[in-house]
Amino acid sequence: MTAQAFVPDNFDPPVSLVNSRFRLEPLGPQHNHADHAAWMSSIEHIRSTPGYPDGNWPPLTGMTPEENLADLRRHADDFTRNVGFTFTVLDPVEDDVIGCVYLYPSDSEEWDVTVQSWVRADRATLDGPLADAVARWLTTDWPWERIDRCGR
Repeated sequence: MTAQAFVPDNFDPPVSLVNSRFRLEPLGPQHNHADHAAWMSSIEHIRSTPGYPDGNWPPLTGMTPEENLADLRRHADDFTRNVGFTFTVLDPVEDDVIGCVYLYPSDSEEWDVTVQSWVRADRATLDGPLADAVARWLTTDWPWERIDRCGR
């Protein structure tokens, strides 16, 4: 891995994490409607979640579905280029979007990756279990050693 690379060139990123409470898959434009509804319904809850300390996301005024779609396309492009990995969190039964997980390079040289996650307010009991499951997944299936869990 070069100093600039987020993951090694030959690394194939995992595309799912599944357990009885949720399922992760790469976030993409196909999730636009459900993703937009999920975070728009939970702005205050997300802003109070560890890892969102700057208060800039989600925007209090929300975003249009078109703006959200552009954001999802950017995340999908990042995934394709291996420069960042965003996963939608789905209910394993209803297949509805219940949250999101972001894996991006850290701004600090202290960490290899920064992981942030959120769930809808009506699924708040999954905040901790999701963060813990993702942390375990990162140590077993991903190439990073120094993981910034944003206070989790």
